[in-house]
Amino acid sequence: MPAAAYMPRNKGFPDALVAQALDDALAVTATVPVLAISGLQGSGKSTLAAQVVALARQRGLRAAALSIDDFYLTRAQRQRLARQVHPLLLTRGPPGTHDLALAHATLDAITARQPVALPRFDKLADERVPDAHWAHLNDGLDLLVFEGWFLGTPAQREDELDAPLNALERDADAAGRWRRWCNQALARDYPPLWQRCDLLWFLQPPDFAVVPRWRWQQEQNLQAAQPERSSMSRAQLERFVQYYERVSRQALRTLPALADRVVMLDDQRRIVPAPG
Repeated sequence: MPAAAYMPRNKGFPDALVAQALDDALAVTATVPVLAISGLQGSGKSTLAAQVVALARQRGLRAAALSIDDFYLTRAQRQRLARQVHPLLLTRGPPGTHDLALAHATLDAITARQPVALPRFDKLADERVPDAHWAHLNDGLDLLVFEGWFLGTPAQREDELDAPLNALERDADAAGRWRRWCNQALARDYPPLWQRCDLLWFLQPPDFAVVPRWRWQQEQNLQAAQPERSSMSRAQLERFVQYYERVSRQALRTLPALADRVVMLDDQRRIVPAPG
């Protein structure tokens, strides 16, 4: 179901769209509604999540945002997977590189309105932030906004995995073992997490081709915020995005029909009006 509001989002999404997201979430009958915002890398899902939380707080509600990126496995855990399963699993991102037990435990506490610590992941360090530095919520929430680049995405059919999709798969996963392992994880382990989301919004880009540019802008923003730290080069980022390409394309194929709301974006991340 397309969302009607549209205008450039260079300073965030329009107020009407943010209010629509919040009102839709609060219409859910769950004790603590979970609004999921799914969108490919750089699409603005973190921005929209922050805006919804801010508006909820303006209305006197207790609200917080979480990202599926905050539940990445630690580097040591991914090193273990790289040794035991496939070297590509050292790189965070694809299905199978998340600590789903931690995600469920965090959501359990939130939905029970219990005190909870919110995990955080440091992307520049490529490591989970020590739990002593997590944000602690002592009061129960009225709303959780859960955002992530592939929330709600189903697995592919096995036969769709045969041919490599890009240079990374061709050169580093010629036998298809990595992509099949990730797809099996997506089919087996992630649906219970998706089912915990009461409402799913999807920020839909025109195609996957815009993602490397959007993600490069995101990387530059990370670097600008912490100039004393190193980040990826453009070439490193172009390869990094290939780890996400297969599931990203699956999201583009499937989520428009699965999401409760679809917000269509052009290549400048401006909202496209719904036809008619």
